[in-house]
Amino acid sequence: MIISASRRTDIPAFYSEWFMNRIKAGFLLTKNPFNAHQVKKISLLQSDVDVIVFWTRNPAKLIKHLPYLDSLGYRYYFQYTITGYGKELETATVHPLKAIDTFKKLSEQIGKDKVIWRYDPIIMSNLTPLNEHLRLFEKIANNLVGYTNKVVISFADLYKKTESNLNKVDGLQYHDILSNESELFTLCQGLSDIAKSYGLKIETCAENLDIQRFDIKKGKCIDDKLIKDVFNIDVSSTKDSGQRLECGCIKSIDIGSYNTCLHGCTYCYATYQKKAAQNNYKRHDPESPFLIGSAEGWEHLLNEPIPIQSSLF
Repeated sequence: MIISASRRTDIPAFYSEWFMNRIKAGFLLTKNPFNAHQVKKISLLQSDVDVIVFWTRNPAKLIKHLPYLDSLGYRYYFQYTITGYGKELETATVHPLKAIDTFKKLSEQIGKDKVIWRYDPIIMSNLTPLNEHLRLFEKIANNLVGYTNKVVISFADLYKKTESNLNKVDGLQYHDILSNESELFTLCQGLSDIAKSYGLKIETCAENLDIQRFDIKKGKCIDDKLIKDVFNIDVSSTKDSGQRLECGCIKSIDIGSYNTCLHGCTYCYATYQKKAAQNNYKRHDPESPFLIGSAEGWEHLLNEPIPIQSSLF
């Protein structure tokens, strides 16, 4: 079983204490994001967990706990996002230079093969035009030389809720780069050239694009090959049917909740209601088996045997 922690929120940045409490308890409770009356008990026992994949913009609060996870035999790696966009688009993320310093610290502690840089999502706008993306990408890549082997890119998906939030940013003008082939190919060539110059493998995340001519391959963020290469264990290569068609990830169980991240990224699909995220965070109890809220009404699950989960909902 692979634990995804989490596509839906930044557990390392905001919920590290809760996560470590759940590791010690050996389980957590999670609600179906589309049906709050449907609850599952998920094992976090080391014997049941093949790998934990952490998704984060700021793992500083979790780093101190990693030696404990190591002592228990947990295997894990990080998908670590650094983009460097301005506060108009990323209202509460840490400064990119601080994020880079934390990235280096994490890499030094656990090894560069377990820390993957994400430059995503790429949003094209008057604040982040093509040349600005190339400038940011090169500056970050230059700072991460020797601290990671791979960079993952994706292009912003302009869902209705995403567009609604972007439209609230004063003066922002944005567009879908996938509708402009010339711009897309120029950017891809530029990103690929920069990645090569700094010794980085570059892959896409959940993109239905054939851009291998630029030496950019379709990637898997939760990746059976990486897990084999890094940890020397075999896991199922079956695609996760719960993810988008374009997603190449193998099966995992995501333990996060939507509208719980406080980074304030205006383009985020997982946190599309800032007020809801703030209210949910107030309801967070580090001692609860749920990420948000208490176990009231679900006490009967607490004493049930911890199951081995191969799929969720």
